[in-house]
Amino acid sequence: MKCSYIGFAVSLAAASFLGMSTVSADQLSGAGSSKELKQRERAAVEGKTIAYVPQILASPLATEWARVLKDETAALGMKLIVKDPNWNANAQLQVISALIDEKPNVLVVQNPNVTILAKELERAEKAGIYVIQINQGSNYKTDAYTGGDWESIGKMMADHVIKKCGNGSNTSGKVQIVMGEATAGASLEQTQAVLAELKKDPAIKVVSNQAADWDASKAQAITSTVLQQHSDLCASIGMWGVMQRGAAQAIKDAGKLDQVTVVASGEGVRSDCDALQEGLFDGYANYDARLQGHDIVQLAKLLLQSGQKAGTFKIADFSHVVWLDKQNGKGAACFDP
Repeated sequence: MKCSYIGFAVSLAAASFLGMSTVSADQLSGAGSSKELKQRERAAVEGKTIAYVPQILASPLATEWARVLKDETAALGMKLIVKDPNWNANAQLQVISALIDEKPNVLVVQNPNVTILAKELERAEKAGIYVIQINQGSNYKTDAYTGGDWESIGKMMADHVIKKCGNGSNTSGKVQIVMGEATAGASLEQTQAVLAELKKDPAIKVVSNQAADWDASKAQAITSTVLQQHSDLCASIGMWGVMQRGAAQAIKDAGKLDQVTVVASGEGVRSDCDALQEGLFDGYANYDARLQGHDIVQLAKLLLQSGQKAGTFKIADFSHVVWLDKQNGKGAACFDP
């Protein structure tokens, strides 16, 4: 009886396999096949142009976006135009104005602040160009935004500082905040979230909240002054790792790394992981530029396949954030520029 059961099971499995193996080529090429879906994707994106305009191409964030964009657009048979305003907001505005006349299919922009590019981004959509904003949004909401969830990132950094400097910590509770550019979306939204969270602990006192304009040397100078005024400083929160390394250096120079908790957010460049390993940073919110670059291309593909006119959508795609410390902030957690 046992042998008969096994024989029946084997016969049934063979019959099932043979039945599957007789699927026709016509069935495989049906509307639901991946082959046809790939053909649709190719038809929508091949030969199309993406224009990419960061604030400055030389930053590790923008360089990594560019690397991923170059690799993935090439694989899709797309053309990539890269422009570098080199930290000049007016130059960036002029570049985008010129690109609108060139009519790329997709425009990818990192806003310097929430206002300066707003009208041109709206004009681009009216000209039939899909617009994707990355990491720093404008007051004008375009087809898509991908980038940091700054409210969550700010809360993450503030919660870490509260654990170190809040009620029951036996510290001064004094906290410094180092903003980026004062009117930049990433800086504003992180700072707002940090302040809102810190207010929940009455032991925390924000003794400095100054803009360093994304510049490490300015962050270092600001922090040196803060330490002179508040030698018992407990923590420093910075809105970009590259900039915040300047603040950390000032704290190191003052011999206070053991006293002051330093946290930052950033794209996951290797030097920020190095800062964790060297004890310059205590914690780091990593939104990973590698994945963001991929997300930009995915959004472009989605918009191009939609068949809808530019300006129809208001898609949000927030980056996954990983909290790094000395234990996990190494190896593949960060990228080499």
